[in-house]
Amino acid sequence: MKLLLIEDEKELAESIQNYLNKNEFVCEWVNNLSAAIDKISLYEYDTILLDLMLPDGNGFEILKELKRQNKTDGVIIISAKETLETRIEGFNLGADDYLTKPFHLSELLVRIQALIRRKQFNGNNKIIFNEIEIDLLSKVVKINNKSIELTKKEIDLLLYLIGNKGRVLSKSAIAEHLSGDMADMMDNHDFVYAHIKNLKKKLRNADCKEYIKAIYGLGYKWEND
Repeated sequence: MKLLLIEDEKELAESIQNYLNKNEFVCEWVNNLSAAIDKISLYEYDTILLDLMLPDGNGFEILKELKRQNKTDGVIIISAKETLETRIEGFNLGADDYLTKPFHLSELLVRIQALIRRKQFNGNNKIIFNEIEIDLLSKVVKINNKSIELTKKEIDLLLYLIGNKGRVLSKSAIAEHLSGDMADMMDNHDFVYAHIKNLKKKLRNADCKEYIKAIYGLGYKWEND
């Protein structure tokens, strides 16, 4: 899962980023409004962590920009500025949650996990698609009630495909989801093909139907049935 942290306090940002990366997220970080707008214009994120007090503007501008671009990225405001008016304005502009500084990183993690479940998987801890069952908390994947061994990247890829079932996902979109902005520095996205190939093989070996389809010249699609 790919996150964007918008926070100008370097020590806090590094602490959040390290914690989330250790908990199997890809967390990118920017420290100002301008860089944040560039990011959300180019990429999609499962969750955006948004500080309101930025050196070059108000974080609410990010929420307005997301609306202008018709983006549906989840947003959790993380701010020391908490008044009833601020919270109401944030929610009215499209924020999904509000966490007041200081906070425990473990609570932030739970809020992120809950938001992703709510927005992508109707609030469920377990994702069931025909013979496939994925426990989002334990990261256990079962096919026909039998556990299979998948890497972290393969589980993330599986969730991304199922969460976007019926949509064609380009190789670059998949690369960005799995690797964040590191994908821009790569000469090619051949690693996406490798992950797709390995995931398909493991699903096939577990007697799972062939849901992942290659769409020539465009990318990959998880077919609904």
